[in-house]
Amino acid sequence: MSYKKICSKISKKKIKIGIIGMGYVGLPLAKSFVEKKIQTYGFDIDKIKIQKLNKGISYINYFKNIEIKKMISKNFIPTTNFKLISSMDLIILCLPTPIKKNKTPEMFYILNSLKMIFPYLKTNQTLSLESTTYPGTCDELIAPILKKKFILGENFHLIYSPEREDPGNKKYSLLKIPKVIGGYTNKCRKIGEKFYGLLNIKLISVNNIKTAEFTKLLENIYRSVNIGIINEMNHICKKLNINIFEAIEAAGTKPFGFQKFYPGPGYGGHCIPIDPFLLSWKAKQKGAKTEFIELSGKINEKIPAKISNKVFNFCKKAKIKKVIIIGVAYKKNVDDLRESPSLRIIDKLSKKKLQVSYYDPFIKQLPATREFKIQKKNIKLNKNILKNSVIVIVTDHDQINYNFIKKNSKFIFDCRGRYKKNYPGKILQL
Repeated sequence: MSYKKICSKISKKKIKIGIIGMGYVGLPLAKSFVEKKIQTYGFDIDKIKIQKLNKGISYINYFKNIEIKKMISKNFIPTTNFKLISSMDLIILCLPTPIKKNKTPEMFYILNSLKMIFPYLKTNQTLSLESTTYPGTCDELIAPILKKKFILGENFHLIYSPEREDPGNKKYSLLKIPKVIGGYTNKCRKIGEKFYGLLNIKLISVNNIKTAEFTKLLENIYRSVNIGIINEMNHICKKLNINIFEAIEAAGTKPFGFQKFYPGPGYGGHCIPIDPFLLSWKAKQKGAKTEFIELSGKINEKIPAKISNKVFNFCKKAKIKKVIIIGVAYKKNVDDLRESPSLRIIDKLSKKKLQVSYYDPFIKQLPATREFKIQKKNIKLNKNILKNSVIVIVTDHDQINYNFIKKNSKFIFDCRGRYKKNYPGKILQL
């Protein structure tokens, strides 16, 4: 099939799109294509996920059941049958890329998926990687595999278009965020532009696929570095008896040159805790130092341990055994536990023989993870349990009644600055 015929097929929407990975990235992306009346298949190895989707049941809190049912009634087919990959025109990989304990990239999920779908890949298809990864992944890891079977840029096309989703952000939905696209060749990039152009989304094309990979890391490392700086400033402010939140609001009135970041219990999510180390690992291979980037990562990684030690020492002095963690998701108003600092805090406090409970309106139960074997159920807050516990606000969901907590608690460690005013003796400093 010629380049013109492929473009014509895309323009007429006579295509099928297969998205591998029905998680926080893949499912919203599938919805966007379905709403544009494009036949979309959602692939996942998790049979339970696919069963729920086929029944119209959502497993993501901000994704409503009615939305799934609408998708199913239109052009959405959830499946575990990867043989169907052979009939797809665009295949999008939305898979996790965690880091190992030694801070090197774990590429198992991408490589395993490629191995799984490789027998079903055919000429004139396009493969798009949306996972956050190190610069060079497509050139050095994916392209050599595909070249065993295809001529890239001629009878098969490879692109990289990083997800930029902010789960739970109602202001910036997926279609309101510009889409960065890089191609293995210019023709690959143009094919990618045609596919993603169907979403009527602003496209930002870059000269090569490696630049697109780097762009995603740059965005998240920018946040990581600034979060690291503000957490260090918070520590200094405590020593100088300065309210960091008041200072941030004052500095934020400057109309240029300053963007507000707030101190917190560290960071979570799939991207920001991982991305600095993805780039650091790759840079070291090329003989480049990343001291500044690594420092910000180290600062933020230490915060949960500092909080745990502070809370433990206070409990020991006050002779209190019970601790309630408020909010365990990695960010407010979502049910996402990935890399949440709350898990580290709970784990450390539990190992210090404290009785740790949690309250989170979005998460009914803490499952065991790769790193932590914590298994706890969400508790209900009442006057008695608040009165007899030390409260630690880690994730400040908007649904939580903070006035009720303040009124009925004796001691509160506020990691998010939810209580802007000083309440001496009750709101404790970290």
